Amino acid sequence: MNEKVKVRVNHLTKKFGNLLVLNDVSFNVNDGDLLCVVGPTGCGKTTFLNSLTKIYDITAGEILLNEEPVNPKKHNIAYIFQGNSTMPWLTVEQNVSFGLDIKGIPEAKKKKLVIKYLEIVGLIKYKNYYPKQLSASMLQRVSIARAFATEPELLLMDEPYGQLDIELRFKLEDELVKLWQMTKTTVIFITHNIEEAVYLGNKIMILTNKPTTVKKVISNDMSRPRDIAAPEFIKLRNEVTELIKWW
Repeated sequence: MNEKVKVRVNHLTKKFGNLLVLNDVSFNVNDGDLLCVVGPTGCGKTTFLNSLTKIYDITAGEILLNEEPVNPKKHNIAYIFQGNSTMPWLTVEQNVSFGLDIKGIPEAKKKKLVIKYLEIVGLIKYKNYYPKQLSASMLQRVSIARAFATEPELLLMDEPYGQLDIELRFKLEDELVKLWQMTKTTVIFITHNIEEAVYLGNKIMILTNKPTTVKKVISNDMSRPRDIAAPEFIKLRNEVTELIKWW
């Protein structure tokens, strides 16, 4: 069965002045992939995501979504940042509906989507709360619900759980896997945490140190839920760790 390419990155190059950050990066992301991107600290992982969303103009190359140049004004792309990105003056329900408001989704459909995703992330009884009344993990759940409620064709996640403790992180990782399996959304997940990449990704892309290019893409077909103590998990984690080393 031929897999459909969702994102096609061809010879992506990004310079800031004379500083070469992304150096001739090429790879494909198939429709429905959960691709985890790892690499040495400061290697340009966020620069890559910001190029995808047109926050940065690229120096050379192309990024295609559905075989046409990526355009956030045309394509339905959602972005979950590291740390809290909720709006403190809006309730949980209003935060989750924010992206739908921008897209002009009809009121009845909007309400249905908001309720659906608040229920999935376990926040329905907190829908009238404000962000200051919520814990860090609940705030990230709001961000996850807001992103999935827009039913994006591409979801970008930039180290979204990096500031959470390990127990909360595992809970949110499981939630993400559940949502990804349910929606079949294509996800590109940036992380510096190798264990997280092996736990989440059906593919893992390892980047080199700057100037950054793709070192290797590994398929990860381990069954879910994944056991971090299983020999196959440890073996893959060690393989990725070796590939990330600076030398």
